[in-house]
Amino acid sequence: MSDTDLHRVANWVISRSLDGASETELLEGICDQVRAVGVEVARAMAIVDTLHPVYEGRAFRTRNDGVEESTVIEYRATSSGPAAENWRTSAFYYLFTSGEAQVRRRIAHGDPLDFNSLEQLRKEGQTDYVAFSQPFASEGRIGELDCVYSSWSTRRPDGFRDDDVAMLRKLMPVFALAIKCASLARIAGTLVEVYLGRDAGQRVLAGRIARGVADRINAVLWFSDLRGYTTISDSAPPDEIIPLLNDYADAVISAIHANGGEVLKLIGDGTLAIFRTDGGIADQADACRRALAAEASLRAHVAAVNERRAREGRPTTSVYLGLHVGDVFYGNIGSDDRLDFTVVGPAVNEVSRIASMCRSVDRSVVLSADFAAATPATERAHLVSVGRFALRGVGRAQELFTLDPALMQRTSS
Repeated sequence: MSDTDLHRVANWVISRSLDGASETELLEGICDQVRAVGVEVARAMAIVDTLHPVYEGRAFRTRNDGVEESTVIEYRATSSGPAAENWRTSAFYYLFTSGEAQVRRRIAHGDPLDFNSLEQLRKEGQTDYVAFSQPFASEGRIGELDCVYSSWSTRRPDGFRDDDVAMLRKLMPVFALAIKCASLARIAGTLVEVYLGRDAGQRVLAGRIARGVADRINAVLWFSDLRGYTTISDSAPPDEIIPLLNDYADAVISAIHANGGEVLKLIGDGTLAIFRTDGGIADQADACRRALAAEASLRAHVAAVNERRAREGRPTTSVYLGLHVGDVFYGNIGSDDRLDFTVVGPAVNEVSRIASMCRSVDRSVVLSADFAAATPATERAHLVSVGRFALRGVGRAQELFTLDPALMQRTSS
């Protein structure tokens, strides 16, 4: 295997990484490239930890025998359960604990099958297996993204040649760096979407991060909070508060996302969200319809959460919701070194005041007159007035509406 071949493959990896290739594309591509210069790789895997609220990391797989299998696996914590056992019996765990850079098992030459995948590889006709560890220095780590592990096997009767293994080892730094670049892009996307919301996160990644950059948009505004949260938080054990908030936040957020809304902010037990419109009458009506569909989904989610929590002997509650429609400024607000991507404007203040009226009129959802006027006629027929009110901090009194209690009872049963 010549240095020219090595440089050709390394340059291919660098070029594809600069093109934005995914981890799967990089793994499949490097296998094709080394096969082209005589390294008969039959199966390969790369794993890398990530920074994600649910998953610990991702594994990428490729094989050239025509067998169908998932090319990407997202795995949860490997600290307990079957995942922990799978990790502790792997070649990667051996590399992690031993500090070695590679480990090899010549399957067809009687080497011990002491890692969890080797017996299956032997049954498939694989004759040789090598795994590599490519760690990153502490300054280059983000969360648990501190190393790229990879494994490579062959069906070549005599296994890998020593030159083949040496070439793969020499390619690992550039391959790991390419995998890291792809993973960091994915992590950045995950983090901004988790903490800012889907649309806001995409806007930030697209470069809209300058202070004061904001768009005037028309949107349905959603503001909800939990009924009796202060009382619950004062009386419940401290370790119950976060699970309670998580349970009900999941009910709220999943209902909003399922109906095309964007969650912008979690404020304690409160949630601020928008259903964007283009300002046209038809689009406003559709946004109002989607917000009402989200409210119906929310009621179903909360009922399920309450049933489960009641069985567990844990405190339960319900959600108050205010809905309004209006123009807001959507963008970056803050200082040079601390920005928030959110919506501001009088309509935001109004929707929070409308939500607070739920307690006064003893209803779980209260809608503004503007929202009622923009709602399609079919849904508007199910709205009933709860009276005219002067809202604190709002210059004009307005009529407020709620959903017909009889309709809510039928859809909840």
